[in-house]
Amino acid sequence: MDIFAKCFEYTEAKEAIAGGYYPYFIPLSESEGTEAVYQGKRMIMCGSNNYLGLTTHPKVKQAAKEAIERFGTSCTGSRFLNGTLELHEQLEKELAEWVGKPAALVFSTGMQTNLGTISALVGRGDVVILDKDDHASIVDGARLSWGETRRFRHNDMEHLEQVLKSIPDDKGKLVVVDGLFSMEGDIAPLPELVPLCKKYGARLMVDDAHAVGVLGGGRGTAAHFGMTEEVDLIMSTFSKSFASLGGFIAGDEDVIHYIKHHARSLIFSASIPAANAAAALAALEVMRSEPERIERLNYIAKCMRDSYQKLGFNTGNSETPVIPIIIGNDLQTFAAWKLLFENGVFVNPVISPAVAPGRQLLRTSYMATHTDEQMARVLETFEMVGKQIGLI
Repeated sequence: MDIFAKCFEYTEAKEAIAGGYYPYFIPLSESEGTEAVYQGKRMIMCGSNNYLGLTTHPKVKQAAKEAIERFGTSCTGSRFLNGTLELHEQLEKELAEWVGKPAALVFSTGMQTNLGTISALVGRGDVVILDKDDHASIVDGARLSWGETRRFRHNDMEHLEQVLKSIPDDKGKLVVVDGLFSMEGDIAPLPELVPLCKKYGARLMVDDAHAVGVLGGGRGTAAHFGMTEEVDLIMSTFSKSFASLGGFIAGDEDVIHYIKHHARSLIFSASIPAANAAAALAALEVMRSEPERIERLNYIAKCMRDSYQKLGFNTGNSETPVIPIIIGNDLQTFAAWKLLFENGVFVNPVISPAVAPGRQLLRTSYMATHTDEQMARVLETFEMVGKQIGLI
């Protein structure tokens, strides 16, 4: 049996490319925050995670340039060996302070943060409990651990309690949830979740990749609910609001120290370059000094959500700048994406298994730097496409 046979037999993507409705790996020639250019055509970007619009902020770009001049383009080694800079430790200190935890640890990507943290903490005899809609990096982190994985229905606290109740008291338990769920824009119900974890002796980790910079004055989901002290671990990435690349985990000093010495994805990966660390630091400073960006972002999100609903679109349970347009059918989802794309609006089509069958959607997301004029044009285009395809 040829192990490559599956590769030769995989034709779905090639068929979509030939049919002109393949929506992935689109090579952009320019990306300027709220706008992008594809084959010479300028488009409004409503498919990015650049929530605060900081990828083009002068302070962020200048910080990255200065870091390259001082440190070069790469650390060329693991944090364990030659790859730790003073810049990394400064970033860790300021991130911990920002999210309200004693310590933080910076990884090379958000994916590696979840892989390393979960697999380091969940050992033989332990159980990790995941929301069914958790990000793939959380699922993969659980798979890499030596423990058992259990799952509960999305944001269903009754089901979570059933799962927790079924786990023997002598097993270590870690519950991991997204704070802001990346596909449908809803929020984990921490006021209900935290008491359940305490009742059954489980620790709680919140993945705030999409929530830091957005919720809780930019400090994330726990701050949004006023529950920072009750959440054990807070994780986030630099590739969203921090306008960079990397990730971090924050929590008690002893826990972070343990992860630092046991997370394989940290120990065996090169550290993030100085330019990425400096960009994240500068982005954090902008969050502190320009809180109006976060206010503007959430204002735009509310206006867009209300407008979509008035037009007759289904936006699910979104409460955030991630606003799904739920369609529930693969072909209609791709048809809507293509029409929007052809008319200058960039969004992301999402089908199973990224979402449950019947929840196929167009993922739209917004930035603090979107203008009122851009948003009006997006709504006009969505209305035209919705009527043409029969969605509204």
